[in-house]
Amino acid sequence: MQRKAYVPGRTRPAALSAAALTLGLGLALTGCSSGSTGGADAIDSKAGPAASVSAAPPGRYRTLFDPCAAVPPATLKDLLPGAAGLPDAERDRAYRGTSAATFDTDRRVGCSWKSTGPEATHRLSLDIERVVSYDTTVSDDDRAQQVYARKQGIAGITPSPSTTPTTPKPPASPSAGASAGTAAHPATGEGAAADAVTTLAGDQPEHAPYGPEAPTTPPAHGGKPGDGTPGAADTGLEPRALDGLGDVAYLDDALLAAGPSGERRLVSVVFRTSNVIVTVSYEEQTESSGKALDRKELQDKARNLAVLLAERLEE
Repeated sequence: MQRKAYVPGRTRPAALSAAALTLGLGLALTGCSSGSTGGADAIDSKAGPAASVSAAPPGRYRTLFDPCAAVPPATLKDLLPGAAGLPDAERDRAYRGTSAATFDTDRRVGCSWKSTGPEATHRLSLDIERVVSYDTTVSDDDRAQQVYARKQGIAGITPSPSTTPTTPKPPASPSAGASAGTAAHPATGEGAAADAVTTLAGDQPEHAPYGPEAPTTPPAHGGKPGDGTPGAADTGLEPRALDGLGDVAYLDDALLAAGPSGERRLVSVVFRTSNVIVTVSYEEQTESSGKALDRKELQDKARNLAVLLAERLEE
């Protein structure tokens, strides 16, 4: 007759006792947990008042539209008059625009256009940034307002009395901005801390428009009457805060050094809608000193395009 295998230290009574003990412990644990909904709820019930504190609300926008396709053809023809006389292929290329390089098209996008005519060269660029706050106590809108206020401070424009920023304006320093013409925006560079707004790639002077055609010379700051620069006579066309465009908006206007043959003027319109900041930069450079720049026309065209983009965000 074959013998059963022997297991050292293990007898039948001991095995039965171990099984009974295991069953008893299981019943005891089941009885203690009756009336409970689970471990996660138990943890939440002990968290105290902090568990009821909700995070700051997210911004309205989660994605961005294609800026190169956002400007109507009729508007491009008006803003880029020099393109009308180009051959078909070149004209189509001019109207198509050039997308700006970016790390994340849901966070920042841009597009630029250029046309050269017999009398003047025109450049148009768009920069659209969706601001995200990584601080749960600061909403996306509040973080966007901080970024916007910094841009406005760098431009030296006083906020409109009719608008009340949701957050105080951070200290402005032109050296904190990125170099002109760069579209790089680190995906984690914004909002990593309460003061992270100072490291944003978008925090650059508005005299340096987004895109490959950014000027390499600083704006003029003379006091010529009516030129819109600091010290000039108040003509109603000076850099100023704007009402009725987005949540907050401003317009900047500056002469740029263009050489002895002509003038070069840059108009920028910046507005914020919720957690999105849009910058429209429109520049005209005359080819001869005999062609005078129409400041009002440049400002009206830039502002009208900004209104169209604000409407596009509302769709």
